[in-house]
Amino acid sequence: MFTGIVEETGIIKRFQEGEQSWELLVQGAVVLGDLKPGDSVAVNGCCLTATDIDVEANTIRFDLLGETVRLTGFHTLSEGSLVNLERSLTPTARMGGHFVSGHIDCTGSVEVFEERGKDVYMRVEVKPEFQQYLVYKGSIAIDGISLTVAEVDEIGLAVWLIPHTLEVTNLKACKAGSIVNLEFDLLAKYVEKLVAKNTDLDVPAHG
Repeated sequence: MFTGIVEETGIIKRFQEGEQSWELLVQGAVVLGDLKPGDSVAVNGCCLTATDIDVEANTIRFDLLGETVRLTGFHTLSEGSLVNLERSLTPTARMGGHFVSGHIDCTGSVEVFEERGKDVYMRVEVKPEFQQYLVYKGSIAIDGISLTVAEVDEIGLAVWLIPHTLEVTNLKACKAGSIVNLEFDLLAKYVEKLVAKNTDLDVPAHG
């Protein structure tokens, strides 16, 4: 479980397909502080397991399934790309964002990314089958960043980005046409399942 509060941006040092999996090597600093092999790290919002840590080189190795690469924005990344990094939540950590599972629901295409005053306006197109999870002023994780939905329409959503968010995340390199990972609010998905289950139940008549 994560919070969507990015700890740092890492740099991809190697990303290649191997015989059994895709190998992702990321250089970081902050997240290596107490990280151990087997620990979970959200990389652009996707929960991955650290398989090897090189403290001298400040690198973390992850093994990715082909399905993970196909269903996320990882297929657009290459050596030198910036990625958002966050260690998994601990019982004593402050909850600064919202509950993020690290399981990407789908990818979205950035339609608008432009400065408006001192902030940046970002519009993302969302696949129709996921639009029921979009709520005005609700939470969403975009590339693992906890953000508040500012607009919702039949195409997708919009968010506003403050300068600090651009400074500490990979969105500084974002532009129209970029592909981003999306994870919708976990609570919305639980509510949807509970409502659907209750709808299928026979309600006893009272008389």
